[in-house]
Amino acid sequence: MNWTHLTTEAALTEAIAVSQESDIIIFKHSTRCAISGAALARLERAWQDNTPVKPFFLDLIQYRDLSNKVAATFKVVHESPQVLFIRKGVCIYDASHIAISYEDIKAQVLVA
Repeated sequence: MNWTHLTTEAALTEAIAVSQESDIIIFKHSTRCAISGAALARLERAWQDNTPVKPFFLDLIQYRDLSNKVAATFKVVHESPQVLFIRKGVCIYDASHIAISYEDIKAQVLVA
């Protein structure tokens, strides 16, 4: 899985711009949480490189303010771990903890 790391507000702005042309996900990961590590590993094992979604990764421990900005920007309650599916600058799907699923993410591609 070829993650683009979000580390600045400028990178978040760029990710939102990318979402105008291509669906993206943002995976908010806690390096202190075993559930987050398991969700990340499960997603990475299932991910297929031909999935037409660009993956972005946010270490929410290291970049807490940016994580809060993501929650505010997309009007979602902060959770950890959490995945947000973004299309044209709008979060159309989010999931957290064990509900994070590659199949559910892939299904969002079909939502018009």
